[in-house]
Amino acid sequence: MKKILLAGGFALVGTQAAYAVDMPAGEWTVSVGGIVNAYYTAVNCSDGVVGGTALAGRALGCGGQSSRTTIGNGLLPDGLITSVKSKQGEYDVAGTIGIMAHTATDSAIAANSGVDVRQAFFSFGNANLGTLKLGRDYGIFGSGAILGDMTLLGAGAPVQATQRGRVTLGHIGAGYSYLGTYGQIAYSSPTSTGFKVDAALVSPVSADAAGAGAGSTPQVQAQLSYGQNGLKTWFGTKTQKFNTSALAGEYRMSGFEIGGSYTAGALGLLANVQTGKGLGILSEGDQGDIRTTGYLLQATYKTSDKLKLGASYGMSRNKEDTTGLRSNSNITLGSYYALTKSVTLVGELGQTRSKAVNGTSARMNGVSLGGILFF
Repeated sequence: MKKILLAGGFALVGTQAAYAVDMPAGEWTVSVGGIVNAYYTAVNCSDGVVGGTALAGRALGCGGQSSRTTIGNGLLPDGLITSVKSKQGEYDVAGTIGIMAHTATDSAIAANSGVDVRQAFFSFGNANLGTLKLGRDYGIFGSGAILGDMTLLGAGAPVQATQRGRVTLGHIGAGYSYLGTYGQIAYSSPTSTGFKVDAALVSPVSADAAGAGAGSTPQVQAQLSYGQNGLKTWFGTKTQKFNTSALAGEYRMSGFEIGGSYTAGALGLLANVQTGKGLGILSEGDQGDIRTTGYLLQATYKTSDKLKLGASYGMSRNKEDTTGLRSNSNITLGSYYALTKSVTLVGELGQTRSKAVNGTSARMNGVSLGGILFF
């Protein structure tokens, strides 16, 4: 079995090994693995009042207070991932179910019963024809940015309003849009001289925060990628129609991105740019028909086989003025120490800033300390 990072339901090849248990069951191989993590985060927020989805404001960044502490998940939730695979005739057949849960709540006595099934899909194909996937899984658009983000193993922006009952944000809303989980029918082509095509028809979603409903036709996502000799590049797009709402009216979300990463020995570099209308901050369309441009820049360096240091900066900037929010940005300095082949200890320092169209700004300073286990 390939080494897979069971990262909150992401099936990532080659980012970090997860040592899942493989069990033969007739003509099937059943694999069980998962992820558990927890981070102590402490933040303090300035008094600046910024409209819209201001990640650094008191309401979101500090959970309605001037400062706050949480012990909860980082960018990834806890997860149990079960997968099966089999060779049947000409086809490789596989299936995956990923069940996620969160660590932190605001109650000492209420049941922590929030379960998030991010993956439930099956696939079939072969090396010549490619692979067809049907079911619920992560999207294609934005995968290069978030899966290459060093804070995937940590917290990134430790936004308290999302960490309590879910996860922190990494650079979501401050560098790139969320990857999203959808019902979908997706196709992945065979890799040819380093090139690969991924495309999906996605069940359309509603822009809940903006009050816009899902359109009558599927969302479409696609990506062309290339990888060879330490270099990875990608170009992606997605589009969906949203129905009439009081805030946004009828509009079409459309997004484009281009990015790449390069690894040379101990050095790792990543850059990604997204732009489009309706991409939102925390979810698609949550700002209505606003054009947003997001970019992420990152550099990491392995000082030894166990220790990696890194710095990442991201910003999501709105062009229009309708929500009052001009931009969210986050800078994170991180240290990632591989205590064992399964346990990584993490320390991060960061600052998140939100700016309003009238020039007002809010600032959240944060620290995250903890660790993550893959099994």
